Amino acid sequence: MEQQKGVESLIEDVKKLTENYMVRTMVEERIQEFLNVNKQDSKDWYAELVYCLLTAYSSAERGQLCVDALEECGAIFDGSVDVVAETLRRMGHRFSERRAEYIVEARGLAPKLKGIIEGFQTSRAAREWLVRKVKGIGWKEASHFLRNVGYLDIAILDRHILSNMRDYNLIPKDGSKGLTKRRYIEYERILRSVADRLEMPLGKIDLYLWYMKTGKVLK
Repeated sequence: MEQQKGVESLIEDVKKLTENYMVRTMVEERIQEFLNVNKQDSKDWYAELVYCLLTAYSSAERGQLCVDALEECGAIFDGSVDVVAETLRRMGHRFSERRAEYIVEARGLAPKLKGIIEGFQTSRAAREWLVRKVKGIGWKEASHFLRNVGYLDIAILDRHILSNMRDYNLIPKDGSKGLTKRRYIEYERILRSVADRLEMPLGKIDLYLWYMKTGKVLK
């Protein structure tokens, strides 16, 4: 009963946000960015993967600063683990050494990542592959990457989205603990029911929920 009330309340609050011209415009522009990246080449997709590796246990802003710095010094596609780590350290990333290892290890995917992802019949199958094959990529990061390259039918259950879901009694108050595959899929199913009622893809409702917590619409 509490969950159903929460669903109805969340639907109403998201509807109100969609009626706000400024917020709706920011969301639509961001969605268009994702769709534009979808048309770009595999190296651009790899840069998005690097971004998602860097936002894990960090922030969207910090992740973008790090990607920009790596691109500026040419270390995103070339350069040793030490060079990448030093760049991340200079930009203030807390886990520079480990993230540098992940980035360099995944670099071999740069020329073929787009083709691999497009070869899957569903985004959920692509997500499973990413979680299995790319070090440093979990369910949230894989979902984040896929949304950023134009797949809008999966949920990015980061701390802001989970906090919103707890606020509306959609998930238990300790719902962020031990976000296993089973729990991730279950929470995504709950959020999908809200998105379906709003006739809105999960990748878009995510941006509205993010705005509700942060006042921003970041990628």
